[in-house]
Amino acid sequence: MLEKFIISRDDSIYEAWPDVALTKSGRLVCVFAECTHHGNRDYTRIMVADSSDRGRTWSPKRAITEPLRWTEDKQVWWNCPRITTLPDGRQVVVIDRLQGASEARGEQSNWLYFSKDEGQTWCEPVATPVVGIVPDQLIVLKHGTHKNRWLLAAHHRRQADGQDRWEERVWSSDDQGKTWQGPHLVAHDPALKLCEGSIAELPGGELVCFLRENSMAGLDAFKTISRDGGQTWGPLCHFPLPGCHRPVAQVLQSGNVLITFRLCQGGKGWTGWWTQNFMAALTDVNSCLAEERNQTHTRIMPIDFDRNPASDTGYSGFVQFEDGEIYVVNYIVDDAPNGHIRGYSFRECDMRLPSSQIS
Repeated sequence: MLEKFIISRDDSIYEAWPDVALTKSGRLVCVFAECTHHGNRDYTRIMVADSSDRGRTWSPKRAITEPLRWTEDKQVWWNCPRITTLPDGRQVVVIDRLQGASEARGEQSNWLYFSKDEGQTWCEPVATPVVGIVPDQLIVLKHGTHKNRWLLAAHHRRQADGQDRWEERVWSSDDQGKTWQGPHLVAHDPALKLCEGSIAELPGGELVCFLRENSMAGLDAFKTISRDGGQTWGPLCHFPLPGCHRPVAQVLQSGNVLITFRLCQGGKGWTGWWTQNFMAALTDVNSCLAEERNQTHTRIMPIDFDRNPASDTGYSGFVQFEDGEIYVVNYIVDDAPNGHIRGYSFRECDMRLPSSQIS
């Protein structure tokens, strides 16, 4: 039912935070970061690998960016890359670049790298006005009056009245990135630490953004809805994915919505205790649009478990092939000395059998 594959494993370096895109020819392109360690970014670089056999085997990794190394007067580092295949066939990677030891202070810039040859070569970086960390994929809207609009979201932490203010924000472009409007506030609640938003466009043109809550208390995911192409967003709603970290949401061919995420149950501890479980959840459009938790439903399936005493897993991306196969990428430590990149293959029927298959 669920097959696993190694995308990249280099025991000399820490590999993490992957994403994947499907090209028009059917090639998979996976981007990820390599660094000294999750907790040490004195060396960082963004890498890419590709597969022409649906993720069963992968090319050796190669660099997209130059390496960044901390110096006494320049402490900058690459963080989390995301990749999208654009309607014209190009791939675009957005990468956040941070400065200093704290994610809440210093530089929080975001850069675009474009490829015209399915990830073999990449252009020079293009600056964006997006200020924030852990960006969402660049979303190209497909429906309604805002068709072809680009959206690029990230979360932002800043000091306000002596406290950290956590905000998810989005920028929009109606001319393919030549100019941008925003930021538009997606979500903020002074009682919550909302971050790592994932925006999915529903078949009716509505946008739903799923959010991590970062108090480390094992709270639900939250969601909010936009009906005007990302300009304004509605109230926050609980969504029944307990302990949800780094949700990644997309609409499947069936019209249902798949969300991959790390289950972080909370309690005492951090690495090795909270970062063990990588999950997939299946829901539907009505649940995405519902205004109350008890009006929603999800089916949650384990994808992987990190057995390492210093476990670290659960940042992901996925695509769906024309024949329905779903291919997920994730990072994990498990039986390796460092984080490495894995792929997983399954189908929607592995999470929910059609009634015709039930005797």
